[in-house]
Amino acid sequence: MKYQLFRLSFTTGVHFGTTSLEESGFLFAADTLFSALCIEALKQGDRYFELFYSSVKEGKLLFSDGLPYINDSFYIPRPHLYIERQASGDSGQKKAVRKLTHLPVDSLKDYLAGNMDFEKEGNIFRNIGKYSSRTSAAVRGREDSLPYRIGIFNFMENAGIYILVVAADDKLLKETEELLIALSFTGIGGRRSQGLGKYDLFLEKKLPESLHAGLEAGCRHYMTLSISMPQKEELENVIPEAGYKLVKRSGFVFSDSYAESFQRKKDFYLFSSGSCFTTRFNGDVYDVSGFGSHPVYRYAKPIFIGVDQ
Repeated sequence: MKYQLFRLSFTTGVHFGTTSLEESGFLFAADTLFSALCIEALKQGDRYFELFYSSVKEGKLLFSDGLPYINDSFYIPRPHLYIERQASGDSGQKKAVRKLTHLPVDSLKDYLAGNMDFEKEGNIFRNIGKYSSRTSAAVRGREDSLPYRIGIFNFMENAGIYILVVAADDKLLKETEELLIALSFTGIGGRRSQGLGKYDLFLEKKLPESLHAGLEAGCRHYMTLSISMPQKEELENVIPEAGYKLVKRSGFVFSDSYAESFQRKKDFYLFSSGSCFTTRFNGDVYDVSGFGSHPVYRYAKPIFIGVDQ
């Protein structure tokens, strides 16, 4: 398989959904990226979309979640594994462990050995960007506009999001790059019609050595870099000895041809990135449509990295 790391350097603010419209996260999951790329692929025609979809469905093309970078440090999810810390530490260290969501990929071995300065790494994202809000007005179907606030996140100049793409060949990597370039003008995330989510795309010449080694390693424990869910026949073998967190994914179908009015996708639960397993699995692309006119797909295929202690 071929690996390519892409940096997304945002030129505008972003809105990545949380439980409240007035808030915004600063990362997106792989299913959000896949849905956005599907829309871009459809613009190239039905056949182009079918080739893109089948490549992903068959495991020939995989995506990580959107993960943070600051300068030349690339961060991965904190593994859902019990770690025995070498030093008991103070209350600040203990609180930092609970708050830690991501760690530098080059610090993975130190983390697994319990030697990381958790308080220092837990505060690193103070330097990644700033939250703000914007007031908009809802006018559809109303005589008077109804104001509401939208949460926005703006990345610092030296920070942004990267994604790891795994592909069966260079042709698929090039086609994915072209879709990501097209998406950069449209934007990713919410409130794109208000100019949010636009970025410049940069290709990394090589993967960080520790990340590449983890992708190639044969290990007892594997961590997924994307939200994922095994196929039904895989699930029984995956759950034993797994360390995981489940996340609920939902949302609306953004398609003019799906139904006469906005319809919700079926709620779907997936393992979060950072979940760890002793058995690798393929996952799938699941149909989460309801009673609309066409399928609606939810990406749930993992990219694994070895995380043995």
